[in-house]
Amino acid sequence: MHVLSVSSLKGGVGKTTVALGLASAAFARGLRTLVVDLDPQCDASTGLGAIGEFKETVADVLLNPRHNIVHRAIVASSWGKVQSGHIDVMLGSPKALNFDTPNPTLRDVWKLEEALSRVEKDYDLVIIDTPPSINGLTRTAWVASDRVLIVSEPAIFSVVAAERAMRAIEELRRALTPRLQALGVVINRYRPQSKEHEFRANELHEMFGEQVLHVRLEERATMQQAQGAARPIHTWPGDSAAEIAGIFDEILAAALASFVEHVGKRAAKSEKRFARLSRIMRGQNLDTVLEIEALEQKLEEPADIFEALDVSEDSQPTEIAESATESEPIEAEEKTNEA
Repeated sequence: MHVLSVSSLKGGVGKTTVALGLASAAFARGLRTLVVDLDPQCDASTGLGAIGEFKETVADVLLNPRHNIVHRAIVASSWGKVQSGHIDVMLGSPKALNFDTPNPTLRDVWKLEEALSRVEKDYDLVIIDTPPSINGLTRTAWVASDRVLIVSEPAIFSVVAAERAMRAIEELRRALTPRLQALGVVINRYRPQSKEHEFRANELHEMFGEQVLHVRLEERATMQQAQGAARPIHTWPGDSAAEIAGIFDEILAAALASFVEHVGKRAAKSEKRFARLSRIMRGQNLDTVLEIEALEQKLEEPADIFEALDVSEDSQPTEIAESATESEPIEAEEKTNEA
């Protein structure tokens, strides 16, 4: 199972539109696909036809990512009524906003990773629609992801936001999850006749080079019509829909090719070390852990980092100890997995 986050640190750039377009491409390709709706606005859930009252949502999963809760928060998309295939959605909820804190703990940001491990055999691809911020929910999505696709409009504030996102992804990759990479930047809502759009598109290419995808998504009503009808763009009639669907096919193909890139021994070794660090420091603030990465680079041996922090592997953060009663089932599962 591979995980792709679709993100932007600026709202209104069509991030959810891109996420649904990629979901449509995966659905048409026959991939077993799960869309995780982490945006409290819940637009991805609506676009997938998941409308109504549900007992469990992604908010419940982030509170307690136990097996039964995760499965109850996932429902089938109505897209399956239009075309045969396997696409589900982990339901969004406005209550997810409670987890969008600017200072999440390390344990907080691993919750979705833990939840997805419960269903990793059920899906080929997971697409996460994230909020337009760099707070807890987006970081939680990135920690669970293999790749992040950054969506940008060809406008000054979106360009700045794309640069911030790239820096934040790299910081998180170096400090916590070496498998994480930026898939690239996709330009959305592009108007070919606009000189400003052409200027900003060129600016993005100058800043990110080959990391800017060569395809550009133009602003068209067709995509909004398909979303309004809770239909995948690949099943919408007309040449315009077929052209848009083709672009999403290309983006998905780039993502799938990126997933199979070889991971070197050094990266695998780093994964083990960061997993060890995560178990030790799960109650610590994420920003503190990111600062530790800079300290670790100055030390000759990775093990020295624990001495520098005055933290032992047998120690348990106060926050975790205080909540031991609530998290006992989860902790038991973790120990079983480690064994």
